Amino acid sequence: MTQQRPEPFATADLPNLDPACFKDPAAGLRPHSEGPSHPPRILLLHGSARDRSYSRLAAEEAARILRSMGAETRAFDPRGLPLPDDAPETHPKVQELRELAAWCEGMVWSSPERHGAMTGIMKAQIDWIPLSVGAVRPTQGKTLALMQVSGGSQSFNAVNQMRVLGRWMRMITIPNQSSVAKAFGEFDEAGRMKPSAYYDRIVDVMEELVKFTVLTRGQSEWLVNRYSERKEDAEALSKRVNQRSI
Repeated sequence: MTQQRPEPFATADLPNLDPACFKDPAAGLRPHSEGPSHPPRILLLHGSARDRSYSRLAAEEAARILRSMGAETRAFDPRGLPLPDDAPETHPKVQELRELAAWCEGMVWSSPERHGAMTGIMKAQIDWIPLSVGAVRPTQGKTLALMQVSGGSQSFNAVNQMRVLGRWMRMITIPNQSSVAKAFGEFDEAGRMKPSAYYDRIVDVMEELVKFTVLTRGQSEWLVNRYSERKEDAEALSKRVNQRSI
């Protein structure tokens, strides 16, 4: 089955790109004979509620790049999301976030660095996404790209923290990452990112994310199938059957 991909966005909407170097990340991949044919589904989370949030602006720029590469993107607005355990799971914002996490095949996490770490807003979103819902693990086997913005010199504290969380959430966290220093000077008045090495790195990261997503989606159950968990399931079945025979 040949994968059906939408027409990429015109590069005119991405003035910082060099069209001669910009390519479809999946173009060189031999399609799976069976598997998803829809565009890669990417969810973008950002870690600030400010009106002019640079983590949000970076995520929005990443979303434009992803769409130009043929991906479908959705974003979650963290404003109104309650603190973890401070509201029931039926809260509308919690349900919205969890539905988006179930919908996507990959994620982008974009956080400011505050006090040498990711923000509480970023962590709260991650904490509201459960490791499992019944027999379904919402994040297991999905891809993840990490970005951070800083008010001062370049740092990697937030992305390094989020990388640990991505591993804990059993996500395929791609090797590349983005850290934008002095973010207040990297965006114009309209909120668009200016041409820079930082912008080029975000393009690199999104390109890698699409590649990993196309390679692994439809294969996640196989990739994360674990001997220890298969063994545990067999033991649980045996225990249940033996109890019934008593």
